Amino acid sequence: MEMQTARQIIDTLAQGIHPVTGEAMPEDSPYNAPPVIRALFAVSQALEATPKAPPPAARAPAPQNAGKPWSEDDDATLLAAFDRGDDLRTIAEALARTKFGVEQRLVKLGRIGAPVGGGRYGATTSAASAAGAAGAPA
Repeated sequence: MEMQTARQIIDTLAQGIHPVTGEAMPEDSPYNAPPVIRALFAVSQALEATPKAPPPAARAPAPQNAGKPWSEDDDATLLAAFDRGDDLRTIAEALARTKFGVEQRLVKLGRIGAPVGGGRYGATTSAASAAGAAGAPA
């Protein structure tokens, strides 16, 4: 339900009017009791003052090579930097790729293992166990 619609319903009730039928509420209705009317007006004012949700944050543009195939030169640069002990984020920036992409490639090249239990780039434990049981590499 939109906040504007909810506020209209609250305002209608505060005026002692049934919001669906438009009829006046009976005198003995709880909606005609002064404390209830004051509470409804307070809620209406609070709904009016409620700030609208901010727009979702804009995503940073993807690096230039994100999602593109890896060349042999890219692999060589990646492995040399990894062997030097460079930080994965630094390697990713140098290759114009995401850190996740660098991690994926290192797993594929056998330089790091996929995390046990899954993760963004690993197999789940049950899938790895099933693959091991079937004789397939995990």
